[in-house]
Amino acid sequence: MDAVNDIFKKARERASAQNLPYAGSLLPAEAHALITQNPAVKLVDVRTRAEWEWVGKVPGAALVEWNTWPGGQPNANFVEDLRAQVPDPATPVLFLCRSGGRSHNAAAAAAAAGYAQSFNVLQGFEGDKNDKGQRNTVGGWRAAGLPWMQG
Repeated sequence: MDAVNDIFKKARERASAQNLPYAGSLLPAEAHALITQNPAVKLVDVRTRAEWEWVGKVPGAALVEWNTWPGGQPNANFVEDLRAQVPDPATPVLFLCRSGGRSHNAAAAAAAAGYAQSFNVLQGFEGDKNDKGQRNTVGGWRAAGLPWMQG
């Protein structure tokens, strides 16, 4: 359990250093360690349904769109959808998207809704683009070799 506490401590230090409106930021490997070592931790993928189906997803992750598919409109029911998947606001919740932007916003919204242990997974599922404009090679869940499955 010391490893889990150390990861949460690092994540909180990142949040403090960056003055983030949520509990902390995690690297993909840290997020994976938390969800495998502490069953109370919940990973929430906030990408669109199309991304889950066509790009892939993390086994066991809760799926709550930040933007809806099709159309990309903000999900007006995001907090309600989150509460349906993670009813206890004391649960540590790790938000994942493609590259870290939507999950940042989701973590902030969740924190504002009372989820005090909201964390953003940096780099997201696909990471940043490489010099050829392609994802999945520079950072991210998949490039780190963490478990995922095709939709």
